[in-house]
Amino acid sequence: MTFSDWVFDLDNTLYPASSSLFPQIHARMGLFIAERFGVTVEEAHRMQRQYYTHYGTTLRGLMEVHEMAPDEFLAYVHDIDHGVLEPSPRLDAALGKIEGRKWVFTNGSARHAEKVLESLRLSHHFQGIFDIKAADYLPKPAIETYRKMLEQYAIDPHKSVMFEDLPQNLVAAAELGMTTVWVRQESHPDGPFGKDVPMGSIDHVTDDLAGWLESNLETRLE
Repeated sequence: MTFSDWVFDLDNTLYPASSSLFPQIHARMGLFIAERFGVTVEEAHRMQRQYYTHYGTTLRGLMEVHEMAPDEFLAYVHDIDHGVLEPSPRLDAALGKIEGRKWVFTNGSARHAEKVLESLRLSHHFQGIFDIKAADYLPKPAIETYRKMLEQYAIDPHKSVMFEDLPQNLVAAAELGMTTVWVRQESHPDGPFGKDVPMGSIDHVTDDLAGWLESNLETRLE
């Protein structure tokens, strides 16, 4: 089938996980928690990982457990050097050939997404950014957030495709009828994915987003 809407995750999807961008965010999260709660950086990273695993994002854990307002956290952790990202002419060209609307769907902030897209020189391809604020701070993989994103942009899930670096974030997309593509990367900050990968919710797997788009834009996918 062909797609009317193309939904892309942002971090570690539109740029390689081997980039030095996300490690900056990880470090800033640890520093924020350490300073806020007066704990060591090691303890802060333990808390960070615990909240991420249990709540889907570190921010959601801080909001649920500590009733923390989100704006200060988001501004702090995204105060990074986006200039380390290198534009990909191949991805730019492939996105330019897509017939249909293109969206960014991220657990980060819209401002962070804007800076990433600017650094990658891809901003002109996307019609909108559905960020964590638009999601009322309920992150992927909560299915309610996917429904809200689809409703906001009037997307028919059965005529759309979603690209994600985290396989667990494709489960809800598949349940709603979206075609799913896992952008798998060996250097992912979450480490190698093992037997817990929900392969039943994944229609396609690639380690090269630009290459996948190049190969499939002229192909009717089943």
